[in-house]
Amino acid sequence: MNGTTETWLTQEAHDRLQGELEHLQGPVRAEIAKRIEEARDEGDLKENGGYHAAKDDQAQIEARIAQITQLLRTAKVGEAPQASGVVEPGTVVKATIAGDPTTFLVGNREIQETGDLDVYSEASPLGSAIMGLKIGAKTSYEAPSGATIEVEILDVQTYRP
Repeated sequence: MNGTTETWLTQEAHDRLQGELEHLQGPVRAEIAKRIEEARDEGDLKENGGYHAAKDDQAQIEARIAQITQLLRTAKVGEAPQASGVVEPGTVVKATIAGDPTTFLVGNREIQETGDLDVYSEASPLGSAIMGLKIGAKTSYEAPSGATIEVEILDVQTYRP
């Protein structure tokens, strides 16, 4: 797969992302193109705030389109894996992190549109430190701040949206 990793998504998340992509590629792109064209017609582009704002919006939209396209290209769509006591993408983990009990989903943040459950990517410092660990396992990881964070896996459950 050219060095890219597969991302697990629920069918609902996949469908939502597909809808967002179609919306961005259709009406949103057309609206931004129209705004850019109208701003160009106003003349001097160097001091045209509307033109620069539209170009900034265009860049953000194109970045989101690329992000969703890549995610959908590498997505494995289906039910969450049945938990077997091992941390893997699509599982809900109960852990003690730096002494604080917490529960979170391991996977892509796009899986959960709303809800109280935090989501950590398997590529995040925490996610990569705990992938493959079993209930009762202890480890540590280095936070972006440079601090060493202790983690103990308390439970691993199947994700149920």
